[in-house]
Formats: sequence, structure tokens, C-alpha cells
Amino acid sequence: MRISAPGLGALMVLALLAGCRTLPPPALAPGAPYAERRPQLQALTHFQLKGRVALSANGNGFNANLRWLQDRARSQVSLEGPLGVGGMQITADGDDLDIVTSKGERISNQAAHAELIARLGFDVPLESLRYWVLGVPDPAQPAQESLDPARQRLAALAQDGWRVTYTDYTSAGVQNLPARLTLERDAVRVRVFIENWQL
Repeated sequence: MRISAPGLGALMVLALLAGCRTLPPPALAPGAPYAERRPQLQALTHFQLKGRVALSANGNGFNANLRWLQDRARSQVSLEGPLGVGGMQITADGDDLDIVTSKGERISNQAAHAELIARLGFDVPLESLRYWVLGVPDPAQPAQESLDPARQRLAALAQDGWRVTYTDYTSAGVQNLPARLTLERDAVRVRVFIENWQL
């Protein structure tokens, strides 16, 4: 049986396509230098964390349980407990911001930003915070980084008027991710204690 030249070419193309596979993204390498791990962590689009948050702003303060679910660009943050401001669920997706209060009231966009300021004392930098909790700067803005060279991880960073200090890390699978961090800006101080990571 003879195969014509065009037919042979088509078979070769099919054979090449059959051998092509979509490669998964490279795994995060825990022992790699920070300069290599930083872009990998910044590209991470799915994670969950649970912990606690203690906030002090303009003389007022509260503690709350914290849950964070990151799904691509969508951040879902739940604050629960004796806040003094009531529990709330915050959802940020690009320029869209929604809040659902403990009473079930839904507030969106500019009104949601105003509600955060009224309840918390400041507008939460959610777009950058999704990176800060991973121990890396927001890639969309310039930052000053202070590295722990022995452990190849951030000790602190300054970005968008905030200073973030990392005081403890914990194992999350093969990774070491922040367990305790403190955010400070003007009269605002936020301490985050992360008890559980899921990547």
C-alpha cells in the first residue's frame, strides 16, 4: 500500500500532535533561592488559609477569626467572631468589591470601601494583601524587600505606604509560608496569625 506525499505529511503532523502534551506549571521549589521562588509564588492563583487577625486602628481594636479563599483574581475573606463590628464576608474581584454583613446586608463597590473604612478604620489593600500573605510583594507595584539570606525568605517589605514584617513561617506541603505577619501604616496595625495553609 502506497501513501501519497500529502498523506504522509498529514500522518507525520498527527504523530507529532499525539506526542505533544501540555506541561503543568513547575512545582514550587522550597530549597530554591528566593529570587526563583518569588515569581512562582506570585503566580499562585489558588490557595486557602485559616487563622486569626488582630487589628488596631485609630485607638480602636478587635480580634477575629480569618478565612481566605483565593480563586484566580477573586479573593473571598471572611472575618468572624466578637469583632465589635460584627462578622463580614468580603469579596474582591478586580475593581469589584462586595461585602455581606453579619445581618445579611450586601454592599458593593464604593459603598463597600466606605463601609470597610467605617468598620475597620481603613480600606483593606486586598489586591496586594493576597501576595503579602504568601511572603512576596505585589508584582504590580514597586517594593523594597528585606531578605533573610540564610533562609531565603522575606523578613520585611515596604509597598504602597505599608510596611509588612514577617516574624514566623510554617510548613505548607513542601513550602514554607508565612505564619505570622504584621502590617503597619500610619495609625493602623494589623497582626495576622495563619494556622493552616492549603495550596
